[in-house]
Order: sequence, then C-alpha cells, then structure tokens
Amino acid sequence: MITQPPTLGPAEQTFYIIDFDSTFTKVEALDVLGEISLIGRPDRDDVLDQIKVITDRGMSGEIGLADSLALRLNLLNAHRDHLPALIETLMGKISDSFQRNQAFITENADHIYVVSSGFREFIVPIVTSLGVKESHVFANTFTYDDNGKINGCDHSNPLASDGGKVKLMRDLNLDGDVYVIGDGYTDYEIREAGLANKFYAFTENVTRPKVIAKADHITPSLDEFLFDNKLSRSQSYPKSRIKVLLLENVHPIAVQLFEQEGFNVEIHKGALDEDELIEAIRDVSILGIRSKTMVTRRVLEHANKLMTVGAFCIGTNQIDLATCTERGIAVFNAPYSNTRSVVELAIGEIIMLIRGIVPKSNAMHQGVWDKSAKNSYEVRGKKLGLVGYGNIGTQLSVVAEALGMEVYFYDAVDKLALGNARKCKSLDELLAVSDIISLHTDGRKENKNLISYREFGLMKNGVIFLNLSRGHIVDIPALVDAIERGKVIGAGIDVFPQEPKTNNEEFINALRSLPNVILTPHIGGSTEEAQANIGQFVPGKLLEYMNNGSTYGSVNFPELQLPLLKDSHRLLHIHTNVPGILAKMNNIFANNDINIQGQYLKTNEQIGYVITDIAKEYADTVVSELRSIDHTIKFRLLY
Repeated sequence: MITQPPTLGPAEQTFYIIDFDSTFTKVEALDVLGEISLIGRPDRDDVLDQIKVITDRGMSGEIGLADSLALRLNLLNAHRDHLPALIETLMGKISDSFQRNQAFITENADHIYVVSSGFREFIVPIVTSLGVKESHVFANTFTYDDNGKINGCDHSNPLASDGGKVKLMRDLNLDGDVYVIGDGYTDYEIREAGLANKFYAFTENVTRPKVIAKADHITPSLDEFLFDNKLSRSQSYPKSRIKVLLLENVHPIAVQLFEQEGFNVEIHKGALDEDELIEAIRDVSILGIRSKTMVTRRVLEHANKLMTVGAFCIGTNQIDLATCTERGIAVFNAPYSNTRSVVELAIGEIIMLIRGIVPKSNAMHQGVWDKSAKNSYEVRGKKLGLVGYGNIGTQLSVVAEALGMEVYFYDAVDKLALGNARKCKSLDELLAVSDIISLHTDGRKENKNLISYREFGLMKNGVIFLNLSRGHIVDIPALVDAIERGKVIGAGIDVFPQEPKTNNEEFINALRSLPNVILTPHIGGSTEEAQANIGQFVPGKLLEYMNNGSTYGSVNFPELQLPLLKDSHRLLHIHTNVPGILAKMNNIFANNDINIQGQYLKTNEQIGYVITDIAKEYADTVVSELRSIDHTIKFRLLY
C-alpha cells in the first residue's frame, strides 16, 4: 500500500472518479446481462458461474482487463435487444448510499466523472438519472454483428485495453485534487500511477481483499467517503461507523437487518460476563442481548457511545434500566413475540407431568413395560394457579380454559380476568387452592426466592409445579426438598439461578436425576417462529430509534411515535427532566432565525425527550449551543 499520497501541485478544484459496476450499482452489469441473455439455456447456471469467476479475477487483478472482457462477452451470447431489460434491472440495483446522496451528485456534477470498463449503453441511463453529466461518462461501447448480436467492444477506446483507466486519466489531465472510488484493481491503478491523491476501496456491495490491501481508505458506503472528506451528505454520521454488538446467538434475521442498513455488526454466540462486556462494548452504539448478559452500571460506565439496548426476549431485569435512563440510553424489548411459544411449552409440560409420561418414557428406554394408570390424570377439571397475569399468564389462562381447566391467578398489579378465570386476593390463597402452579412473574430483585420452603408448605400434596419465568424466583433447595417429600409430584423447570453461558458448559443443578422432573435449557421462547418474530421486532424498534428518533415501545424512555423525516434536519435532545429546557432550546432557534417545522416533547419522571425538525440551513454554532444547555444528557442530529 502507498501510505503517502502523491503531490499533484496547487489545486483549486476537486474531482471525484467513480467506478460503475459494484460501486454505482450493487451488481456487475455483465453478470446481469448473462442472466437475461442465457434464459432457456440448460447450462445457464454453469455459464453464469464462469462469468462471475472471470469478473472476480479481473477485478482483483489476477487477469488483464482485455482478457476479462473478451472472455465474458464470448460467453454472454447477448443481443442488442437484451439491453432494455438490463437497463431496467440496473435501475433497481443502484447502490443504496448513492441513492441517498443524489443531492451531492447533482450539486457536484461538474466535478464527478464515471470511469468504467463497462459499457456506455447501460451506464449512461443509470448514472444520468442521478445527476451525472453524460459528457462525464467514460466507458466502453459494444460492437454488433449484422444481426445485432454483441460480438465485442470498440478496441480504439483505451478502456478496452489493460491499463485503460490510467491512459484515460492522463488524457483527461484534470487540474486539481483527484479522489478515486471503486471496488476493482483497475481503480487502484489510477492512484498507483500518481494520477490521484487517494484511492477509496468501496465495499458496500463486494469486498475484494487484494483491492482493499492497496487502498488508502476503505469506504463501506458513499456516506463514509463524504463524511471522511467533510462533504454534504444525507446522513449526519455514516452508518458504517455505527457499531452493533449482538450476543447470545440472536436470530440471523436480526444480523441481516442491521447489515442491510449498513451498520458494522459484531456477533458473539454466547453471553459475556461483566469484564468481557466492558471490553467489548467500547465504541458500540447498539447492543443486542438475550436473558443471560447482565448490563450493569459498571458496564454502562464504559459504554462511551452506546445509544440503545435491545433485549431479544421479554424481560429486561438483566439491564440496569435506571442507569440507562440516566445516561440517555433507550432500551427496547420483545414483550409479545414469544408469548405463544412459552404458553405451548407450559401446556405440553402440564400434560406430560400430570400423566407421568417422563418416568414411563425413561423406563421404556431401559426395557421396562409399566402399563398403569397410577398417578396419571387428565387436566380437565384441575385447578391451574397462575402466579403473574401478564401477556403469557393471560394467554395460558385462555388456552387452559379451552382444555377444561379451572384457572386462578394472582398478580401484584390489579388485572382484569379473562374468560372464567378467578382472581385470588393473595399468593397464599392461590398456592392453597391450585392442583397445578405455573410461575409467570418478572425477575425484579424483590421476587428472589418468591417460592421457598414456606410457600411449598402451603401447596396441596401432589401438586404439579412449573417455572418458565425467571430462575431466581424459586429457591432450588426448597424445590428439591418438596419433590423428595412428595409434596411436588411433577415439576417443569426452564430457568435457573445459574445457567451456562454457552452450550459447551456443563449444566450443574440439584434437580438433575429427580423423578418426573422436566428440565429444559431456557427454551420457553426458543421456537423458530418466536425467534424469527423477535429477530424482526427488536431490530425494527432499534432502527426506528436510530433512523427516526421514535421511542414507541421503549421500556425506559418517554414514548414518541414520530413522522418520517422530510426535507429537514431532526434534532434529538435528551435531558434531565427539569423546568425550562424547551424554552432555552427555542430561544436558541429564535436567536439564530431558525424556523421550526415540527416539535415534539415527552417526559417521564427522570428525563425529557425533545425532537425538533428545522430547516436545513443553519449555523454550526446552533448545534454547539444546544449541546451546551445545562442538564443535557445526549444530543443527536439526523439528516
């Protein structure tokens, strides 16, 4: 890599040389042309693979450009009549960051040149649609036989030969600073020849290691290039610089959604302990976790760029919400996405346990045939006691009633009973009346050992007991004692006070090997459907917040559902909830003659959240003044 750019002499102008294939567009146009021209051929897939290999070898500099073009054109079997379909397809394949920054392209059209080894026939319609001047497009042209079949390219064009871009740039003789943006080795050659100040390897669509190794800078998007050079852009901060940390094997669809947005995503399959998370969270803007990772005050004190946390589960007790709020970090969860999965597991375990299926199945595996109805019952007519009557408790109530069970519930918060469910005045009352007890309460500290020796003593003899909520709610030694004494004749436990961080660690617990006990590894919400729902729901909330400022569904922020940002800048101001902040903000706008196009305010006990949409023209000092208001926690600007 050349580390120091060449000196091109005094410059009054700056020029931007942009490649087309896999830079201006997401695809290689000749690959797409092959997909069109080879329709109906039995060997279509094989030929397309050959074309792609040749493209990649040429772009990485393994074979010469002239050879790459000739080999691909020979395989294409393309005709002039295929070009309209190609152009239509490419119109839908313009790189996202180029579409976002059309204003920059239009405003700087005099200084932007598209230099490509592709072909003018399809390049000109695409790039001119975004504001590039046709006279600034330099590319090859096709040649055709008498029947209109493409049989080659115009070899008098320097771009048809090896080193063609260097030759063309010498002919252009641009007087000023020159920056090259592209994904191929031929783009780097311009810089190598001393005809450009810097070469930016463009990686939004494809990553070529040999090209990256030669680059002065790697630019994951046009936004990044514009940001690096302090140029006008559609985003206040390039998404490629926003780091996302996803832990505990969240669903792949979540990874895909963040990567599609252009964010820099890092993945860990397991949970991280406090020290590990402190190390990993530096420079992270978005953190995604499930139930095992503890986001403590100490962790948050090291989270220098953290803007939001997504809990890919129902509960948020593993997150220090008070500190998040204090530091202006919005937290979101998935309160409904896995409800059905947990309910179905509870129903399945209730039936399995009350019938004694597990010990009978285990005996069968040992060759023991025990055909007996002893201690095997129907669920119909049994009294199901629900500790906690939230989303899961209420849905389990409805399903259980449909199976003929009598449902009782207790919740610390006054809840409306569904169907024929009956509310108990106290936990003690519920424990005494129930044949089956299922816990569906939250994991707040006050609920630690909510069910212990005393509570098991209040239960009926021969009760069925389930905990699919939080591990620390049940005193495990007390549960073991109740099972061994026959107080509990069947138990289903999905959550535990101490759980392995990864699947490679041994599960150690005193409940192992006890009779008629179903132990599951915290999989109440672990169905493909639930995880896919969560994988879509949580990123959706996080992206709404990052891209638009909306906080609807946040568990710790004032909830605001905001309109889409149009033709303005959006200023997001998070502050301690004290009087006078809004007045100070509006005084700054008034003193700087800024027209407010929209303003939204919501507060809770701790913080205030003000969103202000203003016209795009304003002095840089305005942002500085807004950041300097007393009691400001966080300030963010969206374009």
